[in-house]
Amino acid sequence: MTAGKLVSMERSRKIDKEAQTLWGFNSFALIEAAGRSCAQVFEKAYPRLFANPPRLIVFAGTGNNAADALVMLRYWLLSGSAASCSSKIIMSRFPDDEASPVGFLVSSLRKMQVPVSLWDESFSLQENEKGIILDGISGTGVRGSLEGVSAQMAEKLNTLAGDQGFQKPLVVSVDLPSGLSDEWKTGMPIVKADVTLAIEPQKSCLYNPGARSYCGIILPVGGIFPRELTDSMRGDASSLQGAMSDPEEMGELLEWEYCRTLLKRIPADVHKYQRGAVEIRAGSRGCTGAAFISARGAQTTGAGLVRLVVDPEIYPILASRAAGIMVSPSEGSAQGDTPVNRFQPDALLIGPGWGRGASREKQMEKALAKEKSGTPLILDADGIYLARDLIFHGNALLTPHIGEFSVFTGIPVEGLLCQPVPLLLKIAREKKVFILLKSHVMIIAAPDGRWGIIDGMAPNLASGGSGDLLAGFCAALSARMVKEGRLDLYACAAAAASLFVRAGKSEKLAARFTDPLELADKAADLAGAAWSNRAFL
Repeated sequence: MTAGKLVSMERSRKIDKEAQTLWGFNSFALIEAAGRSCAQVFEKAYPRLFANPPRLIVFAGTGNNAADALVMLRYWLLSGSAASCSSKIIMSRFPDDEASPVGFLVSSLRKMQVPVSLWDESFSLQENEKGIILDGISGTGVRGSLEGVSAQMAEKLNTLAGDQGFQKPLVVSVDLPSGLSDEWKTGMPIVKADVTLAIEPQKSCLYNPGARSYCGIILPVGGIFPRELTDSMRGDASSLQGAMSDPEEMGELLEWEYCRTLLKRIPADVHKYQRGAVEIRAGSRGCTGAAFISARGAQTTGAGLVRLVVDPEIYPILASRAAGIMVSPSEGSAQGDTPVNRFQPDALLIGPGWGRGASREKQMEKALAKEKSGTPLILDADGIYLARDLIFHGNALLTPHIGEFSVFTGIPVEGLLCQPVPLLLKIAREKKVFILLKSHVMIIAAPDGRWGIIDGMAPNLASGGSGDLLAGFCAALSARMVKEGRLDLYACAAAAASLFVRAGKSEKLAARFTDPLELADKAADLAGAAWSNRAFL
């Protein structure tokens, strides 16, 4: 199993061009394949909509996405899933060239008795016309903001879909919602889709946090381009017209089924130190929960030993509920002999609920020295704030949410919502640090230019303590990687974040709001199934 592929709009255009110039796929063949595949994927996902021929309306521009949508309509008409009498096409303008793909398709559909009309701002729907609207207004060729008729059509489509007076139509975007691009920013016109039929390789802008909610349910559509062509994106990009591409053009769509394979199974004869020892420095008065949750996160993802080092004033609180967690008062306390130096940890986690005083800065200096020597350092919450002026040595992972990362870097939140990947890669390179940006979409960036996205969209994960839990996951997995002799904090973050999202989307938890400790228990089930060696059971 491999990760899914994500590309920039520019890379998508290069792939399309190479498919035509070097692989013999003319534009008509690509459009026919894309439209038919989109129709089949959508009908398979929503068979009930086709129990009787649905009402179908195509909002069409003059580009390839419009042609894809028109092929979908024609496919359904030919297969009997749709009827001409309940279909119509609304065009931004009639094609200038009748021999173009859109021109041919419009002529074909007119012959099949489908009404075709030009866009009119007064366009409205009757109650019996509420069915499926295919959004083919614009596609990957768009640069900048939608304007003129295209913007009017997008705005009207959103108005129609938002009408609660009677059953609203289902808005289905082809490839990506019209208006979305790598340059899209909040406030630019964009169609709000219920479903997006994302032609593979998928466009990374679909998963930008600021745009993700406009895409609805994303259904991948494959089988359009030769696998050898899309696989070439993983190696030398010189196959794409001879120019090595910017790393920002190529990323990974990461899911649990793939990410679980990034770590080895734990041998059946393992002892606790072989599973990795984690030290966590966290918690302060009023924030003991963050410390305990992060420690439980490390436990439930397989750490063999978890030591929680805390201030003396909160030591009794956490020690009383520790169970298998080793709780130690911090160095220099009046608690007498402590086990804080009994072993050297394989990974350090600093920051959940920790505070930002002068004593913390001194501890951060010691942690940075260990990171320089090769010990993975996971920084969360206050740990990230205290590290804002530091340069690392390639062994640190930051786990900020968008607000924390904005404070850490000075980058406005708007940029992180709408064009996050270039910004994350820039900081990762400059500071020699791995980054796991937390939001309803998770984004991972590595100093060597790798980046990946995990589609979250699980509102039950948006709760206090969930980020502390995820930081604990990262600490445990990085410690185990150290014991395996192959530390890769990009793979660590991918496995931890995809496990976190999968736990939140599990059947038991997805339908309700939950405590992070319940998430930890579900993650323990998933992690155990993935990584424990049960050959003798």
